[in-house]
Amino acid sequence: MLNDSYLIKTMKYLRLNLQEWFAGAAVWRVLFASICAGILPGTIVAQAEKRPNILWIVANDIGNELGCYGNKLIHTPNLDRLAGKGVAYRNMITAGAVCSPSRSAFITGMHAVSINCHNQFPNKKTKLPDGITPLPLLMKAGGYYVANTGGVAMKGPYYTGYNFEHDPAALYDGFDWSGRKEGQPFFAQVHLKLSHRPFERDPERPINPDKVVVPPYYPNHPMARQDWAMYLETVQLLDKQVGAILQRLKDNGLEDNTVVFFFGDHGHPHIRGKQFLYDGGVNAPLIVAGPGIRKSGVSDRLVSNTDLAAATLSLAGLRVPAFMQGRDFLQENSVPNTYVFSSRDRCDETLDRIRMVRTREFKLIRNYFPERPYTQFNAYKKTSYPVLTLMQVLKKRGELTPVQAHFMADTRPEYELYDLRKDPFETKNLAGDPSYAKQLNTLKQVLENWLAETDKGPYPESAEEVSFARAKMQKMYDDQLTAAGLPKEVTDEQYLAYWEAVFRRFFPVKEH
Repeated sequence: MLNDSYLIKTMKYLRLNLQEWFAGAAVWRVLFASICAGILPGTIVAQAEKRPNILWIVANDIGNELGCYGNKLIHTPNLDRLAGKGVAYRNMITAGAVCSPSRSAFITGMHAVSINCHNQFPNKKTKLPDGITPLPLLMKAGGYYVANTGGVAMKGPYYTGYNFEHDPAALYDGFDWSGRKEGQPFFAQVHLKLSHRPFERDPERPINPDKVVVPPYYPNHPMARQDWAMYLETVQLLDKQVGAILQRLKDNGLEDNTVVFFFGDHGHPHIRGKQFLYDGGVNAPLIVAGPGIRKSGVSDRLVSNTDLAAATLSLAGLRVPAFMQGRDFLQENSVPNTYVFSSRDRCDETLDRIRMVRTREFKLIRNYFPERPYTQFNAYKKTSYPVLTLMQVLKKRGELTPVQAHFMADTRPEYELYDLRKDPFETKNLAGDPSYAKQLNTLKQVLENWLAETDKGPYPESAEEVSFARAKMQKMYDDQLTAAGLPKEVTDEQYLAYWEAVFRRFFPVKEH
């Protein structure tokens, strides 16, 4: 039990007088949740100036296509410099392959399938289970000023995207760290929409599409290379935004006492990436640098984005609550993950269910709807990903390689097993190879055990939610076709002609 003197110190630390204390129902809830989570005793009264500030810079839709990970075409000096001061994790795997389930995971330290947050952007958001407290409230209870913003200007609005009920103004104190009290440490999140589609060109450092080598599951076609070049250029623009944020940190005299996390909410925005559990969809960059972070270059350690909350609490000197499924990966003596897991459920209007377990060497994917194609209709993908239409047309023409045609097939296997050391692009399914039977059976059992323990979300989703999503996305699709000047019954060939015209504007043919 906490004695009276301890409570008095706690109230003084939170700078609440007695009148405010009894009137502040929100503070009571946070404090009570913190005590239940086991983070309060011996931590909340720590001297603020002895604890680091913590800054999360979160990018939308980005893979490991950065200079610090070995990409030679891209120019990302700010992120490369940040990585040079700390560590860049090569194997950070997100709990979801699309934004809102993944964001629900990293802000709670729990897999979205455990807290009914696994379907993208539900109309009726879930209430978090009793005893589950999001990271911002835990940091608040620990004495931190907690900020959140969308955009490099850090002037708002709040950027959350969580699939559970929440009031951003109750979760966060403000938009940036300038609102904190003197001597108070901050936990700030800056969310950057780049490199989400639509892509933008970087006029200062254009990338020649002819030098782009696309993954083997995409056609080596001018449009595919142009699309990938624009993605890389958009990441370059993102790097400039990161540089501006880090410069402000330095200008404010905060650089030496701030631990910076840069990470993606999931993998890159390409048709076999985002929404799928291949590494293209769930392997996002993670760079951590600052006081107490040993400079160690690129690490192959296996990290889940559910681990980010636990690591942040530990840096702040706060205890990691028992409900969190993630673990602190920054401590020297922390035990590395042997396995990490990821899930995909409804994305927009498209119903699917996929689960994955990954080690550093192998990955097992289970498809719960093997009778369905990978490329079920998805209005967002169809209207925003030109290579999807390109591949649909090339499939009709018989011009795809077997590796490319596999992703465009009408069905898929129930299980997919990949040897990531020999096959980093995940193109050779070994689930039926007898020489890999041991790895297959081991990972099947690991995945089944994890599902039984963790996969608690209601399934199937309610018909009302599915109907809402379908109506919403149908309107979006119709509006996009109208804006593009395309007929409602557009053919793939008509859509491809539209995209070809778009790319001619971005990459005009030079006259000789």
